[in-house]
Amino acid sequence: MPERSGADGPALGPRDLRLVGLRKAFGSAVAVDDLTLTVPAGSFFALLGPSGCGKTTTLRMVAGLETPTAGQVLLGEEDISRRRPYERPVNTVFQSYALFPHLSVEENVAFGLRRRGRKNVKGVVAEMLELVELGGFGRRRPGQLSGGQQQRVAVARALINEPEVLLLDEPLGALDLKLRRQMQLELKRIQTRVGSTFVHVTHDQEEAMTMADTIAVMNAGRVEQLGTPRELYERPVTRYVANFLGQSNILDGSVVEVRGNETLVDVHGVGLLVPGRLGAPGSTASFGVRPEKALAVAGDPTHRDPALRNAIPGTVTDVSFTGLSTQYVVRTPWDQELGVFTQNAGGETLVRRGDPVVVAWRPEHTFPLAAGTGAMPDDEPAAPPVMAPVSS
Repeated sequence: MPERSGADGPALGPRDLRLVGLRKAFGSAVAVDDLTLTVPAGSFFALLGPSGCGKTTTLRMVAGLETPTAGQVLLGEEDISRRRPYERPVNTVFQSYALFPHLSVEENVAFGLRRRGRKNVKGVVAEMLELVELGGFGRRRPGQLSGGQQQRVAVARALINEPEVLLLDEPLGALDLKLRRQMQLELKRIQTRVGSTFVHVTHDQEEAMTMADTIAVMNAGRVEQLGTPRELYERPVTRYVANFLGQSNILDGSVVEVRGNETLVDVHGVGLLVPGRLGAPGSTASFGVRPEKALAVAGDPTHRDPALRNAIPGTVTDVSFTGLSTQYVVRTPWDQELGVFTQNAGGETLVRRGDPVVVAWRPEHTFPLAAGTGAMPDDEPAAPPVMAPVSS
C-alpha cells in the first residue's frame, strides 16, 4: 500500500498509533480510564475483553465517533483526537458491514473514491476485489453474497481508501463457526499483504490469538495485560487474564520458603512449587496451571515422569470426551474442582468417574499471579447513538 502524503507534500512513512492517557466518561460512568498503549505500525493488534470492558469505546475514539473526555489519539506525533472521522486516515469495518443493498459490489467498493471526486476507479476496484478473492463478483448485489463474502466487500471498501489504520469492530460476530475460522485466516492474509495497521476489537479469545501479533486484554477500561498470544496464555499475570484467556486451575496458598528461584507454597497441607520468588514465608500466594499441562494419574505420578513434582490427590467427579481430548474434573480434599485435559493421541490410560487420582504437573508449567478477584466488569455504559459514516 502506498505511503500517505503529508500536508506539506512529502510522503509520510509508517506511523505507530498511540493512545496517551485516554479517558471516556458518560456522566459518572467511566468506560475508558487513563488508557495508554502503542500499536506498532503495520501490526495486527487486538483489543480483547468481555462486554463492558471499554474496548469498543476505545475503538470509537480512534475512529472519531466518540470524543475523549481526556487524553490523546496520536498517529506518530500527529494528534488526531479532535479531528472529524472523515479527516482521519482511519477506516472502520463494522459487524453489520453497512453495505448499500441497492449498489453492486463494484459500486460499494468504489463509493469512497467516487465521493472524493476520483473518476477512473475501475482498475483499482478490480485490484481490490482480487485482493479479497472476489474477482468476478463485481456486478452482484450484497444480497446475492454470503456473509463471509459481504465481509470481504466491506474490507475492500475500507482498504481502497488506503487508511493507515483499519479498525475492525467485531467483524466476524455474525458468521457461523466454520466461516468465522476461515475468515480469521483471510483477514490475517490480507493484513500481511497490504501492510496496514489493523486494530481488531473482539470478545473471542480464539479469534484474537489466531490473528493478532499483539493482544491487549482489557478490564474495566484499562489494559490488564499486553503481550503476544503465547505470552498471555503461558504467563498470565492476573486471575482476570488467566480466567478470560482459556481455562485455568487457580490455587491459593501460603509461602513456606524460597528455594533459589522457586517458591514452596502450602495449599491446604499440600506443598507445591512455583517458579520465581513469591514473597516472605507466611505471605499469601496465588498461582495457576492450565488443564492441558496437568495429568490425572492413578498412583505415584513420578513413576510415570520424575519431573511431575507438583501433585494434588483427588477424586474424579466427571469425564467428558470431546474428540480432541478427554476432559476430567477432579475434586480435591478441600472441595475445589480442578480440570485436566488429556489429548486424544491414542494409548492413554483412562480413568473413570469415582476413581482416586493424583493431579500432577511440572513446576515450570505453573504461573504465579498477582492479587485480584478475576471478576468480570459490569456492562459498558451505553454511548449516545452516533451514526457511523460510510468509509471514505
